Amino acid sequence: MLSLSIFLHRAARNRADTTATICGDRRRSWGDVAHRVRKAASLLQGIGLREGQRVAILSPNSDSYLECLFSVNWAGGVIVPINTRLAPPEIQYWLEDSGSSLLLVADPFVETVQALRANLPNIEKFVYLGEGETPEGFLNYEVMLEAARETDDAGRSGADLAALFYTGGTTGRSKGVMITHEGMFINVLQWITAVGVTEEDRFLVIPPMFHAAGGENAIAAAALGATACIMPAFDVETGLRLIEQEQLTKLPLVATMLDMMVNHPAVENYDVSSIRRITYGASPLHERILRRALEVFPDASFYQVFGQTEGGPTVSVLAPRYHATEGPFAGKMKSAGQVVLGSQLAILDEAGRELPVGEIGEIAVQGPGVSPGYWNLDEVTRASRSGPWLRTGDGGYLDEDGFLYISDRIKDMIISGGENVYPAEVEAVLMRRKEIVECAVVGTVSY
Repeated sequence: MLSLSIFLHRAARNRADTTATICGDRRRSWGDVAHRVRKAASLLQGIGLREGQRVAILSPNSDSYLECLFSVNWAGGVIVPINTRLAPPEIQYWLEDSGSSLLLVADPFVETVQALRANLPNIEKFVYLGEGETPEGFLNYEVMLEAARETDDAGRSGADLAALFYTGGTTGRSKGVMITHEGMFINVLQWITAVGVTEEDRFLVIPPMFHAAGGENAIAAAALGATACIMPAFDVETGLRLIEQEQLTKLPLVATMLDMMVNHPAVENYDVSSIRRITYGASPLHERILRRALEVFPDASFYQVFGQTEGGPTVSVLAPRYHATEGPFAGKMKSAGQVVLGSQLAILDEAGRELPVGEIGEIAVQGPGVSPGYWNLDEVTRASRSGPWLRTGDGGYLDEDGFLYISDRIKDMIISGGENVYPAEVEAVLMRRKEIVECAVVGTVSY
């Protein structure tokens, strides 16, 4: 049966001496990581973790974060990454809704959690992930790890729940998206296949790992036995320095981050020629950004990745050859690429019927990596499905070659004079002007 743990088993066996993680001044091999994961799983069981229970983590990106993604599952639990940008009431809601029984907390969030403790009766143990003095009321992860013995993999796999990744809550309360072991395993392999990374790649992990997409980059490095250089938070100059210093080859960014990096005044001071692959998402890459990015990273191939947490997260990828401003593929750069291997895309109308090529409707996906639904929200799960299709909430269309073009969120559509207008379309027109660096379009009601 497919499981997240298979990746670590393989990395520890085949790539034991390879550098697994670089985090600040600390480096660990895959053999080291596997050893620590087996001990961490033992300590989690020792403080009360039972099979299927949820373990929340509130931390910036770190090597310990990656370790916990594996150790919680190794121990038989379900990992619940908490968005580090949430206000305390939202943190409390995620913890309550998930029913988490253990909470792993890193230094920047200890005071926040201490202030919330009285409102978190379901949390049985608070575990400190930092390296300083143990806060009052917390157990010290590193101290317990030192004394722990290794334990065998609990063996959860297939349809067993591996993680709950919560949505941002843009359309109401955040919802816990259920990710199974099989779904995560397959979607990571779909992403690896589409992007073409190998065990020789050296990843810079920048996106927050509380997002499914950020976590996927780190887990993909484990799947390959490659190297993950982990940044706690996005900082342009730190990223450029690490690329040069560590000879990194794989760079994941959202389009706005890439824009900030390639247009930073200090970019010419760093040797970034080692970069071979850049994945980006959140929006298509404007032509002026691509031209500048090709100047800064002349040997890099660019991949646009479209997805959402419910989709696994990766749904489609635009391959490098379609990042063209002229020639037969020039028009494809405006698309979000083609569906990943093993999945299918369709455009549906309101009744769930498939629409023909070129007609705008709701983007729908089905495949082995798609989430089975929302945690404790059966009605919402049913509403998000049309037969086997997951309705993404995004509007768009497919062309005759199966390339996906995204209009906007269905609920963001503006109706003007009886016509459907998507904010993203207006933004794309505005961005053609050189004077405009960034823009955002929203709809208002006028009487």
